[in-house]
Amino acid sequence: MNYEDTLGKIMYDEETIAKRVAELGAQISADYERDYPGEELLCITILKGGAVFASDLLRRLTVDARIDFMAVSSYGSSTKSSGVVRINKDLDTDIEGKNVLIVEDIIDSGLTLHYLIETLWYRGPKSIKICTFLNKPARRRVDLPVDYIGFDIENRFIVGYGLDYDEKYRNLPYITCLDEE
Repeated sequence: MNYEDTLGKIMYDEETIAKRVAELGAQISADYERDYPGEELLCITILKGGAVFASDLLRRLTVDARIDFMAVSSYGSSTKSSGVVRINKDLDTDIEGKNVLIVEDIIDSGLTLHYLIETLWYRGPKSIKICTFLNKPARRRVDLPVDYIGFDIENRFIVGYGLDYDEKYRNLPYITCLDEE
């Protein structure tokens, strides 16, 4: 595929991404080994964008970890969040009494994740922490306690490494932005 006509410059290449994911895996493992020794970690990955990051991150964890998936939507085929959150696929795992790590591709306004966290707390987990590959603080509309951040980014529409625009560009092995001009 030839994406050069629509994409901006590469913001994070494959090597930079791999290094940062390894650092996050080590940090998360150390924190959970210290705070919850011997306990299992349940990584809840938000589909579809979080799947690529989660699979790389899971291989870097040294703690006993399982994975489950949720699909939520608030964008559709737009570059701006609609503000309406829908759970399209719920968990297959009961999270009561479990240590949960939500693995996100990107946190933008925070509205979707805020809704999701409130929903998950009603299910009785022991703990909930958040790990996001990309964090866009300039767009935040709610206060969120983000525990692990891959990269802070500027207010642009980002694609690649699992992130999409209308289901395109997820397969790029790097992070870039759509050319908005």
